[in-house]
Amino acid sequence: MTAKLTWYGHAALGLETDGHKILVDPFFEGNPAASASPDSVEADFILISHGHGDHVGDAVAIAKRTDATVISVNEIAVWAGNQGLKSHGQHLGGGYKHPFGYLKLTLALHGSALPDGSNGGNPCGFLLRTNDGEKIYLAQDTGLFGDMKLIGEEGLDLAVVPIGDNFTMGPDDALRAVKMLQPKTVIPIHYNTWGLIAQDPDAWAERVRNETSTKVVVLKPGESYSL
Repeated sequence: MTAKLTWYGHAALGLETDGHKILVDPFFEGNPAASASPDSVEADFILISHGHGDHVGDAVAIAKRTDATVISVNEIAVWAGNQGLKSHGQHLGGGYKHPFGYLKLTLALHGSALPDGSNGGNPCGFLLRTNDGEKIYLAQDTGLFGDMKLIGEEGLDLAVVPIGDNFTMGPDDALRAVKMLQPKTVIPIHYNTWGLIAQDPDAWAERVRNETSTKVVVLKPGESYSL
């Protein structure tokens, strides 16, 4: 069985693996790049990388409708629990065997205050080893950091990285990230939602192809890639 990743626009992702449906940073309502609506997606689990409104997004409404479990850093998990949701808290560097695979929270360089002003703890990325042994790294919102080399030593089948600049890595640093991560395949996200983070993903992909051995898959919002 292979994992399938769908990019819904911005940093919102869907991941299907071993019969489980996972949403990541489900920002749909108010997202000009969204290819789906909060009512049209299903989830068994929802991963939230940090507390900003364009990543927490519609998580509460979707979790209430689907009875999904929210997984995030402990501060956000507690906040989700206070909204009446099922939640599981972890912390940076900590892993846990969930029904869909072994999930570790990784470092991310960003902020994390929740929309209502609550403490969102530290931002994170996600390193998943699926039940089929595939290794997937979702960097989500982050700047470049040297420990990406350590993450790459895991032997990544897929990495998902931001390229939008201003709030996250831009194209130059995202290229450096790919060189450190050395994934078999990389998918760019977090760009072109607004003019402030406008980028040419095809130009970036050409640079990655010319300077690394990594396969680049540029998705349009709503498109999927199967490992």
